[in-house]
Amino acid sequence: MLDDLLSLIADGRPFAARMFIDGAWADPSGLGVDEVEDPATGRVVATAPRGTRSHAEEALEAARRAQPAWARVPAVERGRAVLALADAVRAEAESLARIVVLEQGKPLGQARGEIGATETFLRYAAEWARRIEGEILPSDSPEEEVWIRRLPHGVVAGLTAWNYPSALATRKLGPALVAGNAFVLKAHEFTPLSGLALAALAERVGLPPGVFNVVTGDGRNVGRALVEGADMTTMTGSTRAGREIYATGAAGIKNLRLELGGKAPFIVMEDADIGRAVEAAVAARFSNCGQICTCNERMYLHEAIADEFLERFVAAARALSIGPGMEDPDLGPKVSGGEVEKVEAMTAASIEAGAEVLLRGGPLTEGRYAHGHFMAPTVLEVRSDDLPVMRDEVFGPVVAARRIGSFEEGLSLANDTGYGLSAYVWSRNLRRVFQAAEGLHFGEIYCNRTNGELVQGFHTGWGLSGLGGEDGKWGFDGYLRKKTMYVNWA
Repeated sequence: MLDDLLSLIADGRPFAARMFIDGAWADPSGLGVDEVEDPATGRVVATAPRGTRSHAEEALEAARRAQPAWARVPAVERGRAVLALADAVRAEAESLARIVVLEQGKPLGQARGEIGATETFLRYAAEWARRIEGEILPSDSPEEEVWIRRLPHGVVAGLTAWNYPSALATRKLGPALVAGNAFVLKAHEFTPLSGLALAALAERVGLPPGVFNVVTGDGRNVGRALVEGADMTTMTGSTRAGREIYATGAAGIKNLRLELGGKAPFIVMEDADIGRAVEAAVAARFSNCGQICTCNERMYLHEAIADEFLERFVAAARALSIGPGMEDPDLGPKVSGGEVEKVEAMTAASIEAGAEVLLRGGPLTEGRYAHGHFMAPTVLEVRSDDLPVMRDEVFGPVVAARRIGSFEEGLSLANDTGYGLSAYVWSRNLRRVFQAAEGLHFGEIYCNRTNGELVQGFHTGWGLSGLGGEDGKWGFDGYLRKKTMYVNWA
């Protein structure tokens, strides 16, 4: 399978992908298929099997058979297996990056960064192999102790989004495997190739059959079956999808970790370093064509610096290069035509409702852009948050700004949302930084910097942005469950 994927990169030949179940590549014959489209050209580059509930159940059963033996492998050996996979990712990094560009569309430099993160997630998870700790507590009774052990859940299902198809997979896979779980990945229908490439590398390094499985298909069939059958589900995706998973898991009281949408406020005060703030705001809005859950979604600018900030921000947005990801522009295409239509409808409705246009981009449909899903940046200014671009997650190269008169006003407007993933604060005033830490109702706050969480941190959302979290010691601990033993030797 990996050779087929590499051939796809080398000569552009479309091929029929297969699912990876119990250490073997499943025959997709007789199934419907989902077409994998190059967002820059609209060309179909591959097909992936439209899996069924039975395929999900087969993968879960393979994982359940393999997991007890995998859990008995010493944790340090499990860590070495994950390190071997990280080495394989590094060895094939350029090809993996080009696969990401081909199916997802992002600029090549950003795709290389994603594969770097793919490797880092695996390496960091492996470091926890010697840190799986229990506890011994004193009892209330004589000749007795209380033992608390940390043990794997069993079978973990991972459902990933299309915006980071490789990194999101290993963000979940690495800690799940090191903790002693077996793993079933459902790769998104738009971007299944990156997950299948990871399966091919897992096969290459000799990961035991059934420990890592990859199935393809839609969420309502394959995804639902995985949530119902797995011991734990970890998902990155939209709030809409998160609600469906939450409802599905309720019947079995399932252990769920949901990293969902965001509506990040970007607050800039009068004492901020305007040059750095503009640079950060541009990066946080337009990286990956705005398709990041931590993106700068709405800007609150102190009235004393708003004119200068907006002038510089609009100039920087206008100067961004746009083109196919393989050319490594500033802005690649959106992932699909449907995504372009969604963002454009939201933008048009906001303009009709009174948003002032500072820069009008929108869909690009002529010349070299005619067959892809390209959008030029749009920048709006608003006087109210009661517009779609201020209330709903845009997930595209469109951003609106609103002027504020005080830091307290900025905090109040920032918190006026159901989302609670990420927020940005720009101020040299340490008191304001501490006020933000206390007063912003978000799981992750960037102070005087752009987005990009670190692997040793904890990426978590509040409210409509999800449950649980990933990364760091708290993220790793989520892949373990606790068992308490009362040991009496009287």
